Order: sequence, then C-alpha cells, then structure tokens
Amino acid sequence: MNHRGVTIWFTGLSGAGKTTITQALEKKLRAADVKLEVLDGDIVRTNLTKGLGFSKEDRDENIRRIGFVSHLLTRNGVIVLVSAISPYRAIREEVRQRIGDFVEVFVNAPLAICEERDVKGLYKRARAGEIKQFTGISDPYEPPENPEIECRTDLEELSESVDKVWNRLVEMGYLS
Repeated sequence: MNHRGVTIWFTGLSGAGKTTITQALEKKLRAADVKLEVLDGDIVRTNLTKGLGFSKEDRDENIRRIGFVSHLLTRNGVIVLVSAISPYRAIREEVRQRIGDFVEVFVNAPLAICEERDVKGLYKRARAGEIKQFTGISDPYEPPENPEIECRTDLEELSESVDKVWNRLVEMGYLS
C-alpha cells in the first residue's frame, strides 16, 4: 500500500481507549505493509522520558519529546501512532506545528465510563488522594477543539473507531 509519513496523535482521558484503538489500527496498518512506529505514552515514559514527573512543565516536556521523535519519523515517510493523554491544547498545537503532517484523534469517553474501565485502579487511587495531578480528577484535560477525528468509544464499536481513522487517512491522502 502506498502511504505518506504522518503522525496520528491519539489524545483522551486515561481509560478512554487510546491504546486499544492504536493497537487495532497498528495491526491493520502492518497487514497493509506500511512503515510504522508506535509511541505509547506509558512505554515512552519508561524509556524516553524517565525522570519526568506530572507537573504541567514535565507533561509538556514529555509531549515535546514524543513530538520530536514523531517529527523525525514522519519526515522520513513513517506513519507514527502516538497514544498519550497529552492533556493540554497548547502543547498539542505546538507539536502539530512542528510535525506538519499531523492528524489529531480525540478518543472521547465520559469520565464515568473511563473510571469503570480503570483496570489499573488509577482513578480510585486519585480519588483517594494517593495520586496527585491526575488528569480528569485533580488536573485538567483540555479536549481538542477541532480534531480531525473523534472516536466516541462509549457509543461505537472498536472496529467503527478504527475504520473512522483509516477512512480519514485515505481521505486526507496519507493512505492510498
């Protein structure tokens, strides 16, 4: 399959479904034999941005670093799937400007649904005060104002979300 380099940036609350959609899209893209890399927020934090905390400054620096790597890959014709909460609009916009070929996917589910899906128990710990600066509880999440794609994971099946992203990439000329 022909493709162009692009960063597909999945943003949303913890538990919204970013990683789930990313993994399913990754499988579909690999089957189409495209050059692909996945940068998952949790994995990046243990390798590329170890030592950064969760203050606004550290979160912004985390996103800047992910954005830098994404930019390098994208300009070399790689499709990059980024799955990171990335709660602040301004830093997402900064990364968008740096990369250029950037598709923002708002993985949207209500906070109550995200809390129900919380397999790691993070929301429970945040509500108990054990985790400070937790996005959606004690720290803000600024939803995208004009994402290229919105996946409502509380209302659509996984396959619908994946198809929505795939079809938009074709429509935008990144896949053909």
